[in-house]
Amino acid sequence: MKLPTQERVRYHTARWLWVPIMALAAHLAFPSSAADVAPLLEPGARADKEVVAPFNFVVNKSEDELQREAEELAASAKPIYEFRQHAYDSTATTMAAFFSAVDAAADQGPQAVIHAADDFGVPITPQEAAYLAKGGKRRALQQALQRLFDRTLAQGVTGPGVLQVEQSRELIIRRGSTESSVQRDQVLTFAQYLNRAKQLHPDPGSSVGDVLYIKLQRQFFRPTLIPKTLETERRRNELRGSVDPSKYIVRAGDRIVAPHDVVTNEAHERLVALHQELLRRGAATTYSIRGVVGPLLRDSLLLSIFWVLLLFYRRETYRELRQVALIGGLFSVLLLQAGIVARSYPTHPEIVFMPFVAMMMTVLFNGRVSMIAAMILAVVVGLQPVFHDVPALFLCVVGGVTAALSVRTLRSRSNFYAPVLIIASGYLVGALALGLASGWPIEEVALRGLLGAVNGLVSAGLTFFLLPVAESVTHITTDLTLLELSDPSRPLLRRLSLEAPGTYAHSVAMANLVEAACNRIGANGLLGRVGCYYHDIGKVKNPMFFVENQIPGNNPHDRLKPLQSAQIIKAHVTDGLVLAGEADLPDSVAAFIPEHHGTTQITYFLDKAKKDGGTPRDPEDFVYPGPRPRSMETAIAMIADSVEAALRVLDDLTPQKIEEAIDHIVRTKVNAGQLDEAPLTLQQIEQVKAAFLVVLSGMYHNRIDYPESSGGIGATWQPATAR
Repeated sequence: MKLPTQERVRYHTARWLWVPIMALAAHLAFPSSAADVAPLLEPGARADKEVVAPFNFVVNKSEDELQREAEELAASAKPIYEFRQHAYDSTATTMAAFFSAVDAAADQGPQAVIHAADDFGVPITPQEAAYLAKGGKRRALQQALQRLFDRTLAQGVTGPGVLQVEQSRELIIRRGSTESSVQRDQVLTFAQYLNRAKQLHPDPGSSVGDVLYIKLQRQFFRPTLIPKTLETERRRNELRGSVDPSKYIVRAGDRIVAPHDVVTNEAHERLVALHQELLRRGAATTYSIRGVVGPLLRDSLLLSIFWVLLLFYRRETYRELRQVALIGGLFSVLLLQAGIVARSYPTHPEIVFMPFVAMMMTVLFNGRVSMIAAMILAVVVGLQPVFHDVPALFLCVVGGVTAALSVRTLRSRSNFYAPVLIIASGYLVGALALGLASGWPIEEVALRGLLGAVNGLVSAGLTFFLLPVAESVTHITTDLTLLELSDPSRPLLRRLSLEAPGTYAHSVAMANLVEAACNRIGANGLLGRVGCYYHDIGKVKNPMFFVENQIPGNNPHDRLKPLQSAQIIKAHVTDGLVLAGEADLPDSVAAFIPEHHGTTQITYFLDKAKKDGGTPRDPEDFVYPGPRPRSMETAIAMIADSVEAALRVLDDLTPQKIEEAIDHIVRTKVNAGQLDEAPLTLQQIEQVKAAFLVVLSGMYHNRIDYPESSGGIGATWQPATAR
């Protein structure tokens, strides 16, 4: 890959340097730090300025307050215990199966009873086996256990030691899909189960029966109330998460601290909350490296979009460092003024001078460039932290775009009135849209519309007064300057009309042709007209050496050699450029002087030189210095100059004859390569020819003969013989 040369790097650097400059201007102009809006003052300090809440914000609880409240709320959650019906059913079934097995083994002796009990995991002694072998004792024992289970397990009993660690005074007992709140003291524990068992003892007088009863009640016990620890903790976590972090709300406009007041704990709390809210919203940045580099990079990227557009789609502007500098200056002024608004009246972005920049850009360049510039600047302004809670982006886009679209033509002072009205209407409609969407009172909508109208008026005034300065800096010629140059009382035009009246008449006729053709193809018709007025201004140096100013029968070229005549004819180009420089004519107008002839030959005197002495030693002596036309307007002027002059020597002009003459001249210019550097397409050339035909057909139309008896002149009229 070929590396760019140092000259190329310097070329682009000089233009792109404006991007970081503008980003830095924005960073310095706008209040970007939360400390600028909500200074962090410690309790007991004195405030050096008033701090008022710019919007509604919430003062949050501290971490300790949140944790304490969360635990208090979590503790209020009652633990959940689930009744397990299948545990009770399992106990009753196991017990019934146990006694059925013992019943079957009772007739086979104590040893069979021992084996039957062992199958159920109940170790018993021979004495206990003998006790169970007795039918009456066995049935009484079974009935006692069944009553115990029905009165305890069927109601719900917790496992050993479960309730001893329970902190809550109330429990939630879940049975199927229903839940009920029960006091902890009303829930049966394992210890209470054992006490109930004592009360239902079937044979308290028998030591063997007592041991066997205790052994069976413990063996068959299954807790039927099971704590749902995970679900209880989940509910408690939900309660912890449901704690409202907000302590109270500070309303917009509330005074947080007054000037010179001692900062209280409550005021400090509010200042901290406002500071954090600004940072959270992105409505402010910190003074850290990231807080500085981030906004600079963000604004640089946005502004770079416009510079890229200039580089690829507006190269004629990008090439001119003066024009790039003016754009950078306008952008910087806008950003600085928007920064002043942000610091003084942040709730009223409609007074940002976006219409001023848009109007200047439209007049100096065009509406498309202006609209893109306005939208990019609106985004840069709208993204500034201080404007995050106001519709700055929307209002800046409205103001900039309406201003860019409103200045279509600017040819008199009165042309400023319509843009002001359009801009005012744009702001009013924009404020109305925001008001309807946000519920603004009618007074707020009216105030914003009024401020927008004032902004439009001030912007128009600034544009009118600063436009000449901008033209001088950029060498851009606006319509207002062209209109001033078209004034016949201008020194150069007045001199041309008095000293070279034929040339002046030719220039006016040519101007009509060029303006019509330029307007037809979308070129600058006013520039074409004014350029024609001055294209032959150099002829005032030697007006009588040009045929249109000569008295018939008195041609000074008859007494000169062809080379001398050619030099005089060529000199009107260089003389014209000198006069243009002395009169400070804009470059775009002065370009008509050399380019309307291009590098064509002075054929009349070249042919005369050939007839007099053969081929001249240097044919370049009979060629205009050029350059060839490099714009649509000068190219059309070249064609119009030849066409207007040629038709003056033709008789009996008809539309067909005019059309053929135009075709011939255009074909000659094209074949000679005189239009190669002009940005004209073949289609546009055809449109130029059509426009010429319309104008010239009107100029050379037929007239009727008026009777001489009524003071008219007919085709046969002859002047009276002098007496």
